[in-house]
Amino acid sequence: MFTIDAHLDLSMNAMEWNRDLRLSVEAIRTREKGLTDKPDRAKGVVSLPALRQGNVGLVVATQIARFVAADNPLPGWHSPEQAWAQTQGQLTWYNTMEATGEMVQIKDRAGLDAHLNLWSQPGDNKTKPIGYILSLEGADSIVDVSYLEHAYRKGLRAVGPAHYGPGRYAQGTDATGFMGPKGHALLREMERLNIILDATHLCDDSFWEALDHFSGHVWASHNNCRALVDHNRQFSDEQIKALVARGAVIGGAMDAWMMVPHWQRGVSDPKAMDCNLDKVIDHMDHICQLAGNALHIGIGSDLDGAFGKEQCPYDLETIADLQKIPELLLKRGYSTADIEGVMHGNWLRFLHNAWQ
Repeated sequence: MFTIDAHLDLSMNAMEWNRDLRLSVEAIRTREKGLTDKPDRAKGVVSLPALRQGNVGLVVATQIARFVAADNPLPGWHSPEQAWAQTQGQLTWYNTMEATGEMVQIKDRAGLDAHLNLWSQPGDNKTKPIGYILSLEGADSIVDVSYLEHAYRKGLRAVGPAHYGPGRYAQGTDATGFMGPKGHALLREMERLNIILDATHLCDDSFWEALDHFSGHVWASHNNCRALVDHNRQFSDEQIKALVARGAVIGGAMDAWMMVPHWQRGVSDPKAMDCNLDKVIDHMDHICQLAGNALHIGIGSDLDGAFGKEQCPYDLETIADLQKIPELLLKRGYSTADIEGVMHGNWLRFLHNAWQ
């Protein structure tokens, strides 16, 4: 089944992890054997061939570069200008993949429809480019709000104002506090440009403030449920209901610590914790029970988002195994229409509405 993944850090993997994503997952792992600079070396699950094998023809692909103040222990860049330059290097990688025919940027409804038509044609996916919608995870690299229009002209279509910790425009995971005037100005410019607000990673204070100050289209590219795994990174039931009321789609994330409770990073094992793909279905189903339908769930895997096989479902060898999800949903009693919605239809409906 044609599949959309609404959150993949492809350029981060290419530029910071130094992975040639044109290779197979197996080849990338082989190249990384013996490396210890990252905890997920030789354990990645994402590559462009693996996406094609899994019929994942469209992704929301990120740029990401955090600014950190002198007292911020998180990794990141020491000035917004450096962070901006990092995102522009990532954009150059995407552009280079386009030049080689590996990828194609999708930035409007006409481009989306043309890409869907291409992927609906019979034949081997090996010759088809992966479509990508450009998203910015954390807005720290926007030096000032005037930079946002430049980014939009380069294809940026979604922005998550915060990532982990305190941000320049909003507060993120493990932080607290509000967006303030700079954040409000960012939201106004996003609304003017029709840039989608990604509510993922916003702390509770900033989440509610963002919804109050933004009247445009909202989604959550990769987020699970606090009721199942109690952490501020997850959405409360009240937040899920608010997103449903705004017509949002929420992408199920496949980082193990977000899927099962009591996960200890660097210690827990997916098999021992019984962390399989069925657990992400639990989170999707919880959202459906709150919404009263299956119109607000999708896939936003976050696979290879600074973790690999050591911290993702044990029954997922590569991202091509997303094709196991339809059978899992069928066993839960979801209809064919519901399953098509999860795999691609709900994201497509959202995009057609946002880009009409």
